[in-house]
Amino acid sequence: MKNRLLIYGCNGYTGKLITEIAVKNGLNPVLSGRNEEAVKNLANALKCEYRTFDLSGDFSSQLSDIKTVLHCAGPFMYTATAMAKTCIATNTHYLDITGEISVFETLKRLDEKAKAANVTVMPGVGFDVVPTDCLSLYLKEQLPDATSLELCLMNKGCMLSHGTTITVIENLGEGSAIRSNGKIVNTKSGSHTREIDYGTTKKLAVEIPWGDVSTAHFTTGIPNIRVYNVLPMSLIKNMKRSNYLGFILKQRWVKDYLIKKVKQRPAGPDEQMRKEAQSFIWGEVKNDKGETKRATLTLPEGYLLTALTAVKIAGETLKESYSSAGYKTPASVFGADFILQFEGTKRNNLA
Repeated sequence: MKNRLLIYGCNGYTGKLITEIAVKNGLNPVLSGRNEEAVKNLANALKCEYRTFDLSGDFSSQLSDIKTVLHCAGPFMYTATAMAKTCIATNTHYLDITGEISVFETLKRLDEKAKAANVTVMPGVGFDVVPTDCLSLYLKEQLPDATSLELCLMNKGCMLSHGTTITVIENLGEGSAIRSNGKIVNTKSGSHTREIDYGTTKKLAVEIPWGDVSTAHFTTGIPNIRVYNVLPMSLIKNMKRSNYLGFILKQRWVKDYLIKKVKQRPAGPDEQMRKEAQSFIWGEVKNDKGETKRATLTLPEGYLLTALTAVKIAGETLKESYSSAGYKTPASVFGADFILQFEGTKRNNLA
């Protein structure tokens, strides 16, 4: 009987955090990845079964007794499709923690095959995109005829992990993206800014290619979507400059050099930083009459929240009562209030 969870990429920064919380929550995961020594050491420390394999060949036999795969090995532009297709072939639910628009759009095309196999394909079960997806649906429910959605992220006291930073590097030179009249449109990096009023503070934010450009459209049907991030003006200026350096930034040797530098830094925020940091999300919907609804979410630190939401969703898919099939987004299955169950989370309506 297929009733087990496999965490692939368990030895990465976020994968390890997810694994530790999964074990603490009694999910008894099978640990997996490509690096046998690292996977084995973590499995022995946590008293878990482990399997090592890469995604370049046929690894379907590794999933024969697995009900759900929680895929944590990015950049997902290189790894998600192979894992998702094998999950469908083996009647295994697929979850991942990506935030990459291209990955969401690619996996969305597996919907019919996933339905035929009676399995879920649900990318983005971490900070990308659970809280923003839930807030998007909440706002849509407040203004059902909304035709535009804007979201903004703000972080306080945290830093990026190796994996997140490497994903950013892999996308250098690609610009940003929005959804306009139902279609994803590429835009210049740093080209659009907006002052965001969080209720207690106002911050300048810049448009970014966040996953909700894909997922929020699936969840809400809203045809016009932009996502912003509160960043220092110096970084916004660098984003604008990158539009003129796209050819150089896309070069493999440039990316490899930057990735090498990243790996010389700490792997991600330490336990104390995760405990003290906070994340904030602002959202606004508007209809053609000019009516608006706004709300915010106050959240724990992003990597901690990723681990909490990913493990919770994985646990739900392991239940006998779980029956959702096809391509899904978190809020489309679990609802707008799903995010509110996590400690340190609060939703606030704005005037």
